[in-house]
Amino acid sequence: MTSQLKSLISDYSKYLRGHSIFLERSSQFRSVKEFIHNELRALNCIGNGKSHLNVIGVGSGTGIVDLEILSELHLMHPSATVAQEVVEPSTEQLEKYQALVAKTPGLDYVKFNWNKKYAEEIEDEWKEKKMTKTVDFIHMFQVLYYVKDPEATISFFRSLLNKNGKLVICILSDASPWVKVWQAYLTGLNFKKEHHFLSSGDVKRLLDSEGVSYQSYELQSQMDITECFTEGDEKGEVILDFLTQVLHFSKTAPPELKAGVMELLCHPDYGTEIDGRVMFNDVTAMIII
Repeated sequence: MTSQLKSLISDYSKYLRGHSIFLERSSQFRSVKEFIHNELRALNCIGNGKSHLNVIGVGSGTGIVDLEILSELHLMHPSATVAQEVVEPSTEQLEKYQALVAKTPGLDYVKFNWNKKYAEEIEDEWKEKKMTKTVDFIHMFQVLYYVKDPEATISFFRSLLNKNGKLVICILSDASPWVKVWQAYLTGLNFKKEHHFLSSGDVKRLLDSEGVSYQSYELQSQMDITECFTEGDEKGEVILDFLTQVLHFSKTAPPELKAGVMELLCHPDYGTEIDGRVMFNDVTAMIII
C-alpha cells in the first residue's frame, strides 16, 4: 500500500518550497548560528595560524549558514584569505547564495568557487583529476539524507582534511521527535535511492566502527506546524510533506499511516501548544570530526 508514496526529493521544486517554509517556521537556524559563534570559536586549532584557509560547504543551499561560518573563521583568522568551494546542485539556491554574497559587505577576503553539483559529482571529479588539495574546514548541513552512499561520502570528505582540519556534520539527533516519526512509520518506505532516514546514531556508529574520534553536540529548536492540522490547508500540506519527506503525503498516504503520523505530531512528548499554536520540538546533532 505504501509503495504508492513518493519521496519529496523526487520533485525538487516541492522540496525547496518545503525547505523555505521550514526556515520560516523553525528556530533551528538560530540554534545553529549560536553553535557556530560559540562552539566553533572554541575550536581555535582550525587553520592553526595559516594565512590561507580552504573551506568546502557541501549542500550549501542559499548560503546563510556558510556566511555565518566564514564570519566566524574571519574573526579567528582576521588576516587570512579563504577559498570557499560551494557545492550545491540547485540553480535556484546557488543564485540566492550569489545574491546574498553580492549584498553582504566585507567578503573581499573570500574567493568563491561555485560548483553546481551533487556531493558525489564533486567526489568523482576530484578523484578523476587526482586533486591533492587539503582542506581546513568542511561542513555538511542536513545533506546525508540525500546522497547515494552516506558512508562513502563521509569517508571521501574526511580524506580531504589536513592535519588540523575539521569536518562538521549536521544531522537530526536520535532524540529528535522528527526521527521518532520516521522510525515509527516511514523507515520502511523504499526511498533509499532518493532519501535515507538517517540520524546521529547512524553516523556515530559508522565513525565508531572506523575508530574515528569526534565530538557531538545537541541543539534544541522548535517548528510551528499549526496548519498541518487544518485539512486542506496549502501551507500545512507543504509542511507535512517536508516533515515526512513524502510528496503529497496528506493526499497519498493510507489513512492508518496518516492518522499515526498526525497523532505523533501532536503528542505532548513531542511538542507544545503556545498561544494556540502547535510547536513541534526538534533536536539537531552537530558532529565534529
